[in-house]
Amino acid sequence: MSGAAPPAAPGSLWRDGRFVRFWSGQTVSQFGDRITELALPLIAVTTLHASANKVAWLTALVWTPNLAALVLGAWVDQRTRKRRLMVVADLARALVLLSLPVTYLAGVVTLGQLYAVAFLTGTAAVVFNTAYSAFFAHLVPRASYVDANSKLSTSRSASYAAGPAIGGALVQALSAPVAVLADAASFLVSAFLVGRIRTEEPPPAEAHPSLLRRAREGMTFVVRHPLLRVTLGCAATLNFFTFIASTGLTVLFATRVLHLTAGEIGLALGVGATGGLLGGVIAPRMSRRWGVGPSIAVGAVLYPAPIAVAALAGGPLWVRGGALALAEFLSGIGVMFFDVNLNSLQTSVIHDGIRSRVSGAYSTVNYGVRPIGAAVGGVLATSMGLRATLLLAAGGGALSVLWLVFSPVLRIRTLDQAPAAAPAQDQAGRADTEVAAKKP
Repeated sequence: MSGAAPPAAPGSLWRDGRFVRFWSGQTVSQFGDRITELALPLIAVTTLHASANKVAWLTALVWTPNLAALVLGAWVDQRTRKRRLMVVADLARALVLLSLPVTYLAGVVTLGQLYAVAFLTGTAAVVFNTAYSAFFAHLVPRASYVDANSKLSTSRSASYAAGPAIGGALVQALSAPVAVLADAASFLVSAFLVGRIRTEEPPPAEAHPSLLRRAREGMTFVVRHPLLRVTLGCAATLNFFTFIASTGLTVLFATRVLHLTAGEIGLALGVGATGGLLGGVIAPRMSRRWGVGPSIAVGAVLYPAPIAVAALAGGPLWVRGGALALAEFLSGIGVMFFDVNLNSLQTSVIHDGIRSRVSGAYSTVNYGVRPIGAAVGGVLATSMGLRATLLLAAGGGALSVLWLVFSPVLRIRTLDQAPAAAPAQDQAGRADTEVAAKKP
């Protein structure tokens, strides 16, 4: 039997040892990430007494490497062993994170080091994610894409629900820099488990003389592909508006406008995070009932629209806190419907010869708008107020569905109806144009 053929029957992934190893590694890694997301700003604030503006740069630097994802994806596409790149990226993140407790215990940790850690771990994440797209396509059979993405997304949602509490307890018991050891260990676990997975990895297509030319072909494929073009427009619009209502702005609104205490906000967000868990579990069922394309459209509305529920809240404490929890709960369901189905659709329509560079091109635009949205949100909140800014984010985000209304996406009920992956041809983008021309 070929190493690229796990059990083909949908619903059998828990009996597929290779997928279980991959899922386990990603689950552990996701929980570790939640610890670092809490620990890095705490180190900056409590140990280095950084200002709010300096702390904000930590988030910006984590996402900044995505602006180079287009080029990194083109480079990854020409690497023969994608799995090996994923292992190296995990090991690099573990090594970088281990530097924090070492310098902290030596009394020499600096804000510059925190910035370097944020940037380097973000860069390694881009390498991992661009290699991931090609690896996933050969790890999971096409018929199980939605189920596999559901399981992985549910784990991510669980990390957002329970991770902050675990991270807070570790920070309280060990200090923030030492707690980062848990995240470093999680990457070591991921590297070990991914390293033990064997898949058939097709050789890369014949290399072009220019890395930038390959990067351009990745973006060209996205722009010319009738499905990828509109879903990227939809996803980027969603990211822009939802990052206008970023977590920081939402917490500020809950504090200053809803007059909730830190404990009440934490409780509301924790309860709301269970929506992501539920959404991840039921996404495959809803996909079978509504269809893959319609499920993406439902998620595109259900993810941002509930922001308005929190923005319009008033009255007694239970109403204000309940509105925030309900908004987070519904948004969590929406983002799972959107992500699980969209990730599956993307995997099914991109051919092997160009997967990583297309993933890089997609990430450059899709994630590149996030810091822009967050910056715009800060300006709008100052000029027009927090409540109006959140309402604008909700309305603008929901309108992202217009990208899909007149596109072929809504007609796709199952992944079998999506265009099949083309052969891995890669001659100066000619195959890309041919594939795009054949799409409905």
